[in-house]
Amino acid sequence: MLLHLIRHPQPVIDKGLCYGSSDLAVTEEECAKVLGQVKPALPPHVPVYSSPLQRCVFLAEPLALALNAGPVRYDPRLMEMHFGIWEQRAWDDLPRAEIDAWASDVVGYRPGGGENVLNVAQRVDAFCSDLQQRGQSQAIVVCHAGTIRLLQARALGLAVTKMAEHAAVNAHAIAFGEVLTLKL
Repeated sequence: MLLHLIRHPQPVIDKGLCYGSSDLAVTEEECAKVLGQVKPALPPHVPVYSSPLQRCVFLAEPLALALNAGPVRYDPRLMEMHFGIWEQRAWDDLPRAEIDAWASDVVGYRPGGGENVLNVAQRVDAFCSDLQQRGQSQAIVVCHAGTIRLLQARALGLAVTKMAEHAAVNAHAIAFGEVLTLKL
């Protein structure tokens, strides 16, 4: 199966803030720009799946329409990691001891009391398993950098714990609106 992964457009939020699962808007201009960039790289008539967070929804809806893909299938398992009380706080204002605790256990620590990377890997893995059982040859997925990193790890054939470890320790350079195609 081919997965065409698209990172959502840049959301409207100040730089330097933690915003995992916060439901942030994107501007119409940003969505239109990203839609124009990604549409030529994607096949028509392929189902579109999306995180239900509005920064993904605002791209997924017009994209599905432009590709004649039918209705968007929203799945909360595609959401970005929930950072608990860290959400929308400045990274520089977070207690150093909590940052250090996360750095010492990047897979198991729950930043801000939210999810840990292993939790997110488990839900992303379950999404992939369900998707593969549908027997489709391709799917388009509009989601988040963290989700994409986990999908990349799964495409390597890694088990869930190893997916989490791989995604947690490998830095990413996934641009807003970037399209990556993986073979599962």
